[in-house]
Amino acid sequence: MAFSPNSNPNKNSGKGPFRFSLWWMYGIIFLFLAGIFIFDTNSVTKKVSYSDFEKYVEADHGINKIVVNTDKKIVEGFLTDSLASALFQNSSYAPGKGTLAKVEANIPSADKLADKIEQWRQSGAFTGNVEYEQSSPLSSLFWSFFPFILIIGVWIFLMRRMSGGAGGNGGAGGGIFSVGKSKAMLYDNKNSDKITFRDVAGLSEAKTEIEEIVEFLKNPKRYTNLGGKIPKGALLVGPPGTGKTLLAKAVAGEADVPFFSMSGSDFVEMFVGVGASRVRDLFRQAKEKAPCIVFIDEIDAVGRARGKNAGMGANDERENTLNQLLTEMDGFGSNSGVIILAATNRADILDKALMRAGRFDRQIYVDLPDLPDRVEIFKVHLRKVKTAPDLDIDLLARQTPGFSGADIANVCNEAALIAARHNKTMVTKEDFNAAVDRIIGGLEKRSKIITDAEKRSIAIHEAGHATVSWFLEYANPLVKVTIVPRGKALGAAWYLPEERQITPAQALLDQMCSLLAGRAAEDLTLGRTSTGALNDLERVTKMAYAMVVYYGMSERLPNLSYYDSSGQDSMFTKPFGDARAKIIDEEVSRLIEEQYERAKTILRSHAEGHQKLAETLLSREVIFTEDVELIFGPRQWTSRTDEIFGAKKTEPTPPPIEDVEGTEITTE
Repeated sequence: MAFSPNSNPNKNSGKGPFRFSLWWMYGIIFLFLAGIFIFDTNSVTKKVSYSDFEKYVEADHGINKIVVNTDKKIVEGFLTDSLASALFQNSSYAPGKGTLAKVEANIPSADKLADKIEQWRQSGAFTGNVEYEQSSPLSSLFWSFFPFILIIGVWIFLMRRMSGGAGGNGGAGGGIFSVGKSKAMLYDNKNSDKITFRDVAGLSEAKTEIEEIVEFLKNPKRYTNLGGKIPKGALLVGPPGTGKTLLAKAVAGEADVPFFSMSGSDFVEMFVGVGASRVRDLFRQAKEKAPCIVFIDEIDAVGRARGKNAGMGANDERENTLNQLLTEMDGFGSNSGVIILAATNRADILDKALMRAGRFDRQIYVDLPDLPDRVEIFKVHLRKVKTAPDLDIDLLARQTPGFSGADIANVCNEAALIAARHNKTMVTKEDFNAAVDRIIGGLEKRSKIITDAEKRSIAIHEAGHATVSWFLEYANPLVKVTIVPRGKALGAAWYLPEERQITPAQALLDQMCSLLAGRAAEDLTLGRTSTGALNDLERVTKMAYAMVVYYGMSERLPNLSYYDSSGQDSMFTKPFGDARAKIIDEEVSRLIEEQYERAKTILRSHAEGHQKLAETLLSREVIFTEDVELIFGPRQWTSRTDEIFGAKKTEPTPPPIEDVEGTEITTE
């Protein structure tokens, strides 16, 4: 599956309206507290009785200024340093540091206090200034009710935030009361960038089947006039990266109808009942926009079979969400004009009620692209890549078997990056080969320290794979062998796997023999084995077990298969007894031993060629198909890919191979 990059359809080009944020409230509170701190008189105050106030004036002579508030009937007396030190000796007050100390007392009346002040002046007890002030009614009222107004305002603001309505393209706001609303993204006619079937390469069968849905949405009367019903839903099933989501977007773009996109995991939250509420809200929005498409990606997040692991505990919230989804798809209510598309790569674990007719009426398999489809996918992704004129797209498709559309897009992007890294003006075939090697094997690690003995062992091992596979009919054709470390591997061999629809037993045996050839070469040439064959042994063991247990290709257990396609087999039990398990182990060991001895036999008969191939690897580190052909002659088996595209060489003839000292090595 391929895709031409587009801009985000949900991006708003203009500036939206001003929205009051919670940070503004934090700023207002901060400024209020800062104002109180800045405009404070930097004073300390002590509340005293009126009799003590008279004492401080008459006996101690400690008041040097009096301020009378006639409205509040309060008198403030500013203290001298000596009296302030005595009254505030246990506090942080420090005389002479700019801090004013004062006492405050309630007075019976301003007139009586005025007479008293006059007596103090006549007796000499007080000689300072006297000030009279009045409080503003509005100011007094404001400072009395402002804290309550602030608290009420913050509470109203937070409640509005929590109960905020839906926002965006059909999505919900971020409040706690909007948690039950759908988070689906809406793509409608207002979006300028659309994806059509032209942006989708390959998958001709899947596109043909899904084009019917487009016709249903464009011309529904064409089908309903004959008594037919528009299908409720279609399930896109396939491996990751094959373009299921892109295919669903192309349907919306071709049909020119609103398109709701949502992930299966978006339905489930920590709150009970949220998933079912979101399903109801999603279908409510879809009915308002009908005709439209609702796309649920990774539906297995909520569509897993109910009660499958009852003993292990069930997720009630997920099952309630699934129940609501089943009801909305085929309940009493009518969803006319609403088509449900869903995508998953785990169709075997979905609930059977979800898969029945009337809900997901059809399943569309989106498989990995074959050779012709990969050619089309490369053409789509290379539209904006500056490639060399002699670039062979057919060859690139042959070198990427088993690649999905996403993998091919990654190859094209990686090749462009490699070309730019080497300051090239266009992307060449060598850049694509390096990109494929980088993705499959990993980055070269020439700095890894390898001894000469280890390097020779790796060369013998990889040459063993190349030698044996050259003489086996069903072995995958060799492309390249290297002993340069890549990723976790110390050596690697690139092959072109045959894209067969069915695999004969002999093909499996040939592949096992080719995998075991590396260890067999070490055993014959070095007289010992190493841990380098770990990956080979793992693959061989799984292959032999599959032949015996799944494919019924064993002599002692013919025509028996313990494979469970429903995926409901338990991991704690086996479908066979101990006696049968012993036979299975014996048959697996026999198959592996036979192919190991077969690999040794082939290596013995071509020992000289194997030795030359190993020496070539040691001197050059990388060899291609032509190097093997120079040693063993043309391969008598023709691959299926050669039959499709015609037999042709995949690489140019390499230059003369030289050793470290520069002496030419004869390879004939």
